Amino acid sequence: MRTNDSISRRQFLSLAGGIAAVCGLGLVGCGAGSGSATTAAAASTTAEAADDSANITKLTVGFDQEYPPYGFVGDDGQFTGFDLDLAAEVCRRNSWEVEYEPIDWDAKDTQLNSGVITCIWNGFTMEGREDDYTFSAPYMKNGQVVVVKKDSGISSLDDLAGKNVITQTDSAALEVLQGDKADLAATFAGLETIGDYNTAFMQLESGAVDAVACDLSIAEYQLSAKPDAYTKLDEDLSTENYAVGFKKGSQALADKVTETLKAMDADGFVKDLCEKYASYGISYENWELK
Repeated sequence: MRTNDSISRRQFLSLAGGIAAVCGLGLVGCGAGSGSATTAAAASTTAEAADDSANITKLTVGFDQEYPPYGFVGDDGQFTGFDLDLAAEVCRRNSWEVEYEPIDWDAKDTQLNSGVITCIWNGFTMEGREDDYTFSAPYMKNGQVVVVKKDSGISSLDDLAGKNVITQTDSAALEVLQGDKADLAATFAGLETIGDYNTAFMQLESGAVDAVACDLSIAEYQLSAKPDAYTKLDEDLSTENYAVGFKKGSQALADKVTETLKAMDADGFVKDLCEKYASYGISYENWELK
């Protein structure tokens, strides 16, 4: 009987210990789950609180200084342009200092992420770049188009077969021709890239290339400057939007800029600015934050 009682007791203690261990694991598991949820919520709150991107005293605007009418060097040697004027007014209304920083377009991401510039504000197409930047709301309609010489005999996209086409390095036009319009580009004799559009149009004028693929705004500027020299093909490569690009995660700053741009439109500033640059091809009809 003692032997049996002893065995029974050991079995009971073993069973009790196992149950306690399981219960302990269960408690640990429940505690971990609750802690994870709390930690995740705290992390989310911390991330939101950490977005102090709008708490600035100076906005450093990165732009291509050879991108009229949005950013360029004026006859007086000073930086000017539609986007630069917009940025200056946004800064004035928020009591920020504005600084214009001409950039190498190929190095724009490095300069943005390193803090050399606060934003990219220069006829910057947002489509296809949404995962790489935090954008303001789109403020201006845009499109990718093709410009040719008036006497070229080219009247459609199909006529570009066997022709030499040029565009800016890392531009939205290049992205379209390597993406959605890759089949079209495959018919070209060559697709060249160059650092800036001013030089691209010099190449077109000299006959070194047959066409320039560029933003609608750039085409309108060139057409207004030389209406007897160039023409735009009726068929566009794509339709897009311009927005201000910020470092990923700078949502508070992007929202503040959007809010200010809307206020600038509401009181007539934007319409007046469009009229100022009308001779460059800027139209208030393309403004989107109304």
